[in-house]
Amino acid sequence: MHSHPPDLSAAVARVKSRVLPLFVVMFIVNYLDRVNVGFIQQHLKTDLGLDSAAFGLGAGLFFVGYAIFEVPSNMLLEKVGARLWLTRITVSWGVVASLMAFAQNATQFYVLRFALGAAEAGFFPGVIYYFTRWLPAADRGKAIALFLSGSAIASILSGPLSGFLVQFPAFGMKGWQSMLVIEGLFSVLIGATAWFWLDSKPSDARWLTPAQKQAIEESLAEEQRAREAVQTERPSAWDLVRDPQILLFCVIYFAIQLTIYAATFWLPSIIRKMGDLSEIQVGFLNSVPWALSILGMIAFASAANRWKKQQAWVSAALLVAATGMFLSTTAGPLFAFVAICFAALGFKSAASLFWPIPQGYLDARIAAAVIALINSLGNLGGFVAPTVFGHLEKLTGSVRYGLYGLAASSILTAGLVFFVRTKPRTH
Repeated sequence: MHSHPPDLSAAVARVKSRVLPLFVVMFIVNYLDRVNVGFIQQHLKTDLGLDSAAFGLGAGLFFVGYAIFEVPSNMLLEKVGARLWLTRITVSWGVVASLMAFAQNATQFYVLRFALGAAEAGFFPGVIYYFTRWLPAADRGKAIALFLSGSAIASILSGPLSGFLVQFPAFGMKGWQSMLVIEGLFSVLIGATAWFWLDSKPSDARWLTPAQKQAIEESLAEEQRAREAVQTERPSAWDLVRDPQILLFCVIYFAIQLTIYAATFWLPSIIRKMGDLSEIQVGFLNSVPWALSILGMIAFASAANRWKKQQAWVSAALLVAATGMFLSTTAGPLFAFVAICFAALGFKSAASLFWPIPQGYLDARIAAAVIALINSLGNLGGFVAPTVFGHLEKLTGSVRYGLYGLAASSILTAGLVFFVRTKPRTH
């Protein structure tokens, strides 16, 4: 274990206890508004006339909007400060998520899903960047793992919560519509809270002592000096595009996201094939894989912290995911569900273990933009997976071939991970 001087240890503990709970809640509502359409797929088919392919395309279009606006959003965050920008992001995605309830056809569904992605762009890398401005490198991996647990907690809550809300129509709407409105407005409320709770940089924080502020700033400055000792000039955008390491980061993250979003959007329909289940039963069963994945993420993060070799742990998690995805095609719906629980433990752990690798490699002066680039290109896996799965189900009546593809891509990626560098290159 690493140890800090007393002032720095106290400052790190204060930062974590203040911002991490809020970020976890923000990630929960963020994830809920992003994936709740997976839960109401059947209602969208009935009321909006969407077939499997149209649903898959709409689910995926979110990630196109996200990818286009991710890097500009993160650059604006650096300019205007995290407090204003993270508030803006959260409030705007909540408004768009609520408007989803009023879609009347496939085109409106497509437009709103794209707009939701554009509104949310910059949130995830914005939080990762926030950590680089507030926490020393030794503490960031654990903080990111805890933050990412928000998506797993959201996956646990989203099923039962959405299942419950769908059963009780409100505001004169159908149940699925009022569910979207309630979940969207909750995001608006959380965004308003962020405005009063967050500070953009340590020097603004009235809740830190002067010695604690100084300890954080000196620790981060020391890290930057160490980077500059091996990397003297600030890399240009062209350097980044040509750097094969950054391309490799994008490919690996794309493969991880491919698997995560295939499971996220299609798991409720796999569960429904297990028998005559109510909305709330489907919701609770939908929570099981994500609950297990939290345990996996914590276990993998602790193991990586203790025994190092981050690439080996990412690779191991991807092989667990591949095994689960492959096994899910070999028997009936109940066995498929158990296998996907196993896969979820792998692919969610791989996602949280991945981020410390590019962070260790990148110069702090361009980290925000590059993290945004990796996240936005990687997140296109969230467009490809539901779109392809939708077409496969429409053509074959099954998602089996999609699951084979995911297992193969996870195995390939498990090998690719060993080609990435964890330290900055020297000029």
